[in-house]
This record gives sequence, structure tokens and C-alpha cells, in this order.
Amino acid sequence: MPEIQQNATAPPSQCPEGMSKPAKKRPVGKDGKPLKPCCCCPETKTARDECIVNRGEEACGDLIQAHKQCLRDLGFNI
Repeated sequence: MPEIQQNATAPPSQCPEGMSKPAKKRPVGKDGKPLKPCCCCPETKTARDECIVNRGEEACGDLIQAHKQCLRDLGFNI
């Protein structure tokens, strides 16, 4: 019967990707609270969503990119 090691840890090179990296902090708003991507850039988000519903995702690439850029400008890694 093989031995089982308890409390064994793998070296960082064998850890699943992301396990050895520190968690990234979210961008912070003027009030000092972390921003949520779902609540940022409401103007570009609304325009993007309405376009996708009415015309389909393929026809809304410019609005999708504008919303992504807005989020990037706030510090999100999109």
C-alpha cells in the first residue's frame, strides 16, 4: 500500500496557475471602496446592452470595445 503524505505542499512550480500569485486588488473609487465592474461605466454598459438585444452582438463591436475601454480606464484588467 502506498504511503500518503499528510499536509504535503507542492512547490510553486507545480501549483495550479494562479495559486501562487497574490490576489489582485480591485480599483478603488473616490469614496475609498472597491469598485465593481457590474456597476461602473453605466452609460457605455447601457448602450452596449441595448445594441446587443436589438441588433445582435456581431453588430455592436464598437460599443463592446468602448465599454471595455471604460473599464480599463478605471483600472480593471479586461
